Amino acid sequence: MSATTDLEQVLRDAGLRVTRPRVAVLGAVRTLPHADTDSIIAAVRRDLPEVSHQAVYDSLHTLTGKGLVRRIQPSGSVARYESRVGDNHHHAVCRSCGVIADVDCAHGAAPCLTAANDHGFVIDEAEVIYWGLCPDCSTACS
Repeated sequence: MSATTDLEQVLRDAGLRVTRPRVAVLGAVRTLPHADTDSIIAAVRRDLPEVSHQAVYDSLHTLTGKGLVRRIQPSGSVARYESRVGDNHHHAVCRSCGVIADVDCAHGAAPCLTAANDHGFVIDEAEVIYWGLCPDCSTACS
């Protein structure tokens, strides 16, 4: 089965209509983890040069809403998208270059933290972002 056919089946399984922009956007997000919208648009336009910005934004919104894509936005960064969903992982962000890496949750199941006071909320997720310097930037600073 081809990668495109696999992506089409993922969309169908999520109850979504299969469109060329959705297939291309989902493929781009899978290929470019933690990519920003501009990078996704550029990747999609390699295969679909006529696709509009709005079609990509709409596809990202739909894919995120169906849980096929996760949107993250570390402080000071533009929104980024990834296809690693449903496994309660976190992120490490380099303060210097902005590179983002996945960090498996040490606890496992969500939420991995317990709030000291939940104020009556039923908490189902805790977002953890580790900040520091990536290996390249920490070597450059030494």
